[in-house]
Amino acid sequence: MSVHEAFRTFQTKVNADVETVREARRRRDVFRAAFGNEADVVEVVPSGSLARGTQKDPIHDVDLVIVYDGAAHTEWGKAGESARDALDHVRGRVNTLLGATNGTHDQIVRLARWRNHAVKCFLDDPEDPAAFTVDAMPALRSGDHLLIPEALSDTWIECDPESLITAVADRHAQWDKFAGTVRILKRWASDQDIKIKSLVMEVLALEHLPTGLNQRAAVRQFFVAAAYAIDGHEVVTDPAGYCGPIQSDLDYVEFAERLKGARDHANQAMQASVNNDTDGALWHWGQVFGPDFPHDPNPASKPAPAVAPVPRQVKDTPQG
Repeated sequence: MSVHEAFRTFQTKVNADVETVREARRRRDVFRAAFGNEADVVEVVPSGSLARGTQKDPIHDVDLVIVYDGAAHTEWGKAGESARDALDHVRGRVNTLLGATNGTHDQIVRLARWRNHAVKCFLDDPEDPAAFTVDAMPALRSGDHLLIPEALSDTWIECDPESLITAVADRHAQWDKFAGTVRILKRWASDQDIKIKSLVMEVLALEHLPTGLNQRAAVRQFFVAAAYAIDGHEVVTDPAGYCGPIQSDLDYVEFAERLKGARDHANQAMQASVNNDTDGALWHWGQVFGPDFPHDPNPASKPAPAVAPVPRQVKDTPQG
């Protein structure tokens, strides 16, 4: 197997299958249709990785933003109880419109609980760790961005999820492997035994994943650039400039070490390819991406091929 074929095979393992993606969109669109008919709703905007095309397998949730008419909710957007009021309002409307018992639009939501910014709606058994959810976030338009409630601080904060959707779409238009490669990088992050949010990898990819290269060269360059940046104390922040650090509890020292380890193996994989050592290249990529990446055992540990013994020549030497 060539390195190109191995990357293509690994990509299929990272991607969610077409039917799963289609079902996730269908479930999200049930919410869009239900809330799109509400008199106080201006628009319902798909958000999250599914909207950006960077979702990896498995898909456990989808996100959407319900943009409300500020004139219909004049207290919203102000510090105080209005943040929780907005979340309570969405939770109540989810139950009325989509509750499993008597929803007027559909009966698909078993349980709805509000979190800090959004209402998490369980479409599967809430006790199932892999239960599928739709996260519905209320918002108000404020110029070219949004205001969203933050229950923990009893306030509303600025954000711009639409700008990230646009940025990813623009980059993918430049290089049609961008979104798929982001999925691969997210898979790498999920395989680490430290918590690295998927959004951290996506924003790093926007900053450090080049376009115009083949996929393996782009991945190598990403790890080189990202390792340099994180080792140099770069903190991954909201690219729209509103929300600050994306993951405040990330162990950046260990994150840098993981990136440097991936960088070193990626560099060795590329050098092995230059040397026409396909087995060596595949093995090093396997050290980056784990056992699901097609590769053989370490070529250096393979026993040397057996050498056929050379028959001993017998000389007819005079005796005596």
